[in-house]
Amino acid sequence: MMNVIVVQHRRMKIQPAMLLIIMLILLGACKDFLTENLKGSFSTDTYYKNDKQAIQAINGAYNANSFTGANNVIWVFGDVASDDAVKGGIAGDQSEITFIDNFTANAGNGMIFNFWQFTYEAIARTNNVIAYVPAVPMDDGLKNRIIGEAKFLRAYNYFNLVNIFGKVPLKLLPQITQETINVPLSEIADIYSQIEKDLTDAATVLPVSYSPADVGRVTKGAALAMLGKANLFQQNWIAASGYFQQVDALGIYKLLPDYTDNFKLAFENSSESIFEIQHLAKQNPQTGSQINQWFAPAGDGGYYFDAPTKSLVDAFEISATGEVDPRLDASIGRDGQPWLNGDIFSTGWSPAPGNGYLTKKHQQPLSEVSAALKGDGDLNYIYLRYADVLLMKAEAFNEINNADSAKSNLNKVRHRARASFKGTPPADLLADITTSDQSLLRTAIQKERRVELAQEFHRYFDLMRWGKTIAEAALGPDFKYETKRYLPIPQKEVDTNQAIHQ
Repeated sequence: MMNVIVVQHRRMKIQPAMLLIIMLILLGACKDFLTENLKGSFSTDTYYKNDKQAIQAINGAYNANSFTGANNVIWVFGDVASDDAVKGGIAGDQSEITFIDNFTANAGNGMIFNFWQFTYEAIARTNNVIAYVPAVPMDDGLKNRIIGEAKFLRAYNYFNLVNIFGKVPLKLLPQITQETINVPLSEIADIYSQIEKDLTDAATVLPVSYSPADVGRVTKGAALAMLGKANLFQQNWIAASGYFQQVDALGIYKLLPDYTDNFKLAFENSSESIFEIQHLAKQNPQTGSQINQWFAPAGDGGYYFDAPTKSLVDAFEISATGEVDPRLDASIGRDGQPWLNGDIFSTGWSPAPGNGYLTKKHQQPLSEVSAALKGDGDLNYIYLRYADVLLMKAEAFNEINNADSAKSNLNKVRHRARASFKGTPPADLLADITTSDQSLLRTAIQKERRVELAQEFHRYFDLMRWGKTIAEAALGPDFKYETKRYLPIPQKEVDTNQAIHQ
């Protein structure tokens, strides 16, 4: 049985006492060679009896999506598989990432299997909440909210799976019988239909905001934004723009004045953040983020993975007099430029062949996380922020030939980037996009997404949804869209899930 670690969100940060209350909740994913319904230390006869237990269960579902362990490697699929990053690190370390990076990964790749297992454990926890919380005697408003949170988290995980693997088993019930464990592959359209259903249900019951003790839980705005994103990925442009307009209508999201603040501890759960995965350092069991260590230079106690490419660096605008888009040095460590801890970055900190850069996002200074504790970071990961919504809205408007609205949303993002420049920016840096030509505007939006969201694990997914021509141009001759668009389903899943027939 997989363990369920229960998390009490601070601003959704975690209270350590809660972590010891419930371990081994029944109903996680188990090996499917058992022929009887699965039981564990806690069964539905002894658990899901009151509101406290229901809250503990949903907290465990949140925790299942965190970066507290080594298996949440969404950055490998989002960054390294794209043109924005290479594996980095010591040449032989985590070598299975290299096969994902060069599109030669097979079904036996351990990195792929670990992420698959990680994601389906998160789904299993949400399925338990959705199945068992309805019978708990408790306040109906709180009950519905908890179920809505679980449905959002389930949709989020299936969104990742369908965009990495394509057809996957759509498991929607507790994993306690042969029928619920051995589930066949579902069509991509059916998976998206379930994602939209879960998000629609969630948006109906989730609050717009929370009291300070619960800030960090998913909100109505997060569900609406994710509905917009799901429709955008299916090229349902009108529906997508409608959901993004509903997000705006809530009136609670806005861009932070300084772009860099999005990636600082002091600005967690800000007005720009729509869905943020929470972490808290120095807890037992650990609830801090490991990506701080995955990406940090060796001198800071890190392993310097997910190293940005020169192609990404060159995508940032530079003025005629040499000033650069301020988002570049907020996102990437490059030679001779300010780093953290008052240091100046050195190319030698990133010895990956032909590289010399490191991601600066997701990093904390040593004053916050020492080198000895680098793998226990306090910084949250923002999956959805308002700048992303503005750019998705711009894209949707452009595709329905509303150039003025597309430009308006695109230029809001560029205005904030320009305002983040220290001093007076040159006139030709981050000037407004003025073209109304649909093709040119599409290219401008795509470029803006690359630099605004650099190293935030979105690039590969964008390339894939933009299609064959763009993906193959970005990823080079080794990438063939028809055969490499999706990664292989892990062989271990094929071998154990008796309903999968390939």
